[in-house]
Amino acid sequence: AAEGDAPSSADKMTIELLSEELQDLKNLYEEKIEGEDEQKDQHLRLQAEFDNFRRRSLKEKQESFKFGHENLVKDLLSTVDNLERAVEHGAQSAGEEVRGILDGVELVLREILGALAKHAVTEIAADGQIFDPAFHEALGQIPNGEVPANTVLQVLQKGYLIHDRMLRPARVIVAREPTAEEAGQAEANE
Repeated sequence: AAEGDAPSSADKMTIELLSEELQDLKNLYEEKIEGEDEQKDQHLRLQAEFDNFRRRSLKEKQESFKFGHENLVKDLLSTVDNLERAVEHGAQSAGEEVRGILDGVELVLREILGALAKHAVTEIAADGQIFDPAFHEALGQIPNGEVPANTVLQVLQKGYLIHDRMLRPARVIVAREPTAEEAGQAEANE
């Protein structure tokens, strides 16, 4: 074919075949790019999941270190209660012959309380405080006009925290406003 002549049908078919092949290659390239983008997204998601897992594992490890001895401490609190009762009872009725034993019990109690304090166990302040249901468990009410209502009058069982977590609430008796009848009886008794 001469230079100025129109392309022949063979040339047109070659151009169409090359155009189709170019389009196929372009589609294949776009599919590969999309696949690569999906792999990048998947890789980023896996990386984020791993980071979250690592943070969660670290937090669980810290929680375990901080609160892992919680059950042991709970079990020891009844021993502390019993030692405190023994010291209190012994102080009320102890003669000179029992004083040495009582001193030994007080020493054991102080050692246990010291060990608990080393592990961030603290007593909940209750006596004379305003009742707080987050830290106190009211077991009863007594009419008392001398203090504001809901003031803790008596601690029946001490409460404890480990760090900022409740081990056991303080079990208490709280004041309430006396009724008119109760107030009249209190004045008659005075």
